[in-house]
Amino acid sequence: MRNDMRNLNEILINVDCVVKSEVDVADINIGGIVIDSRKVKPGDLFVCIEGLSFDGHDFIEQAVASGAAAVVCSNECLTAGASPRPTIVSVSNTRAAMNTISANFYGNPADSLVLTGVTGTNGKTSVTHFIQTLLDGALIAGEERLPGVIGTSGANVAGIDLGIEYLTSTTPDTPELHAIFTEMLKNGATDVVMEVSSHSLALNKVGGLLFEVGVFTNLTQDHLDFHQTMDNYRDAKAKLFHQCKTGIFNADDPASALIMSGAPCAELTYGIDSPCDFRAGNVRCTGAGTYFTLSINGTTEDFFIGIPGKFSVYNALAAICAAITLGLSTAQIKDGISRIKGVPGRFQSVPNNKNITIIVDYAHTPDALENIIKSVREFTTGKVITLFGCGGDRDSEKRPIMGRVAGELSDYCVLTSDNPRNEEPDEIIKEIELGILETNCKYVKIADRAEAVKAAVGMAAPGDSVVLAGKGAEDYQEFENGRRIKFNDADCAAGY
Repeated sequence: MRNDMRNLNEILINVDCVVKSEVDVADINIGGIVIDSRKVKPGDLFVCIEGLSFDGHDFIEQAVASGAAAVVCSNECLTAGASPRPTIVSVSNTRAAMNTISANFYGNPADSLVLTGVTGTNGKTSVTHFIQTLLDGALIAGEERLPGVIGTSGANVAGIDLGIEYLTSTTPDTPELHAIFTEMLKNGATDVVMEVSSHSLALNKVGGLLFEVGVFTNLTQDHLDFHQTMDNYRDAKAKLFHQCKTGIFNADDPASALIMSGAPCAELTYGIDSPCDFRAGNVRCTGAGTYFTLSINGTTEDFFIGIPGKFSVYNALAAICAAITLGLSTAQIKDGISRIKGVPGRFQSVPNNKNITIIVDYAHTPDALENIIKSVREFTTGKVITLFGCGGDRDSEKRPIMGRVAGELSDYCVLTSDNPRNEEPDEIIKEIELGILETNCKYVKIADRAEAVKAAVGMAAPGDSVVLAGKGAEDYQEFENGRRIKFNDADCAAGY
């Protein structure tokens, strides 16, 4: 028997279900929760999930053949051909049931952690790391806090990578998420700050969790291949604020008011241009970082964050509001802000011998691309050269928009591949080109990203800035049928 097994009855506590089994359920022990039939091991519980491309119900026989001890499904008739006939747990909604099942299997680890969730189109990764920096080592009510982070850059506790991989890029699937919570507790974590994607909210991956704090950064066009409309996209984000105690909202984003109007949680707002609870003033951007002032508890404080750009002020404000809600003092917050360093792949500077500025950033939406180019423009004395592409099999409507944005704000553009996946790179570039043709910007098309980086860096002269946008810290490029090659923008640029 595997050491981590739990009895099926224990796992099904508070799950509304009907169990049909040819053996005594009390004798069924479960070694793991699995949603991919290819990963089933003897003794696992296979949960049938209706995914975007596949339906787990179609793979029950494969799971049983691999040794699944029981199957959670919403359509029992699909198991008729399975032999031997598995123990069946029938539920009305397998995704909803999986939340409780996963929590039970791992001993409800989230109950012992203070959870902060961050959602929005842009800024999630930076805000989670900023909050982690503010919390790290802080004393709150006599307890020293040790924060973990879950998101695009992986799972870590106090900056130490746990080495846990998960397939979904931002928010792990439910069983993986509770496994990560468990590992974080073993490593002494008191808090978890996590990116909560619109996909994870729409697909109920974080159902059953209660967040102490929820943060909304902004809403701009993205993921319409999945959500179809901006209203659906916004409504998915809004779900976070129905399962948190306090919601923190960007008052300068129009979507905040709509989300707040239906949210039952307590609310705090932050911003620069609009009236709000925490409003930054005297914003001044330099190549070394950004200065601003902020009133906290009736006292105006001066802040400096060592990341250039107005967007970094928004990220800092979101983190400050979260820290205040979590109980940090003004002194602790000021100390934390002073310790913030850049996140890999987010406005990351690449050292070079050409006396030029090379910035690598994950910007892959029109708004994010605009923010990055504008921020670089503020300290660039020469030309701004922007290299970017758009991901294949993703929202295609934003491609010409990004072309137009880059063309309007850059002196020169290099159009290239991002992760083309199952689309032809040249066809994606043609769609981007439709937007840049609306501007007067000069540009070149180079589908091979390594050659494109070489060209962008090669044409830059002292005083120029090169923006490598779209992939951030990713260390691969993805092509047809999931094929990947090793590639990283910063490593590539550093070689020229």
